[in-house]
Amino acid sequence: QLQASGGGLVQAGVSLRLSCSASGSAFTGYVMAWFRQAPGKEREFVAAIIWSAGKTYYADSVKGRFTISRDNAKNALYLQMNSLSPEDTAVYYCAKSGYGASWLGAYDSWGQGTQVTVSS
Repeated sequence: QLQASGGGLVQAGVSLRLSCSASGSAFTGYVMAWFRQAPGKEREFVAAIIWSAGKTYYADSVKGRFTISRDNAKNALYLQMNSLSPEDTAVYYCAKSGYGASWLGAYDSWGQGTQVTVSS
């Protein structure tokens, strides 16, 4: 069970860090990712990290502003979001791939989502 947290209502330009954890679940051998869904829009990819290698991937819309990271000891996933804009307003979900899957593949475990609202 993935648990995302850290969302909130913030003003444009500030930073926010999202967290995702999973009790009783290891992430080694998996890809962990963040997706988001804005009102009236389809869910979109934000960032991914290959857990064991630490290699990261980003959507063009967040590259340079968002950083995905992980803490092996805490079995936790993070999304540091800087320079937030109203266009970043969405429900953010953490997701876990199938074992050994590509970051481009399907994700089969999802957290419940955390709301991020950025006011102008």
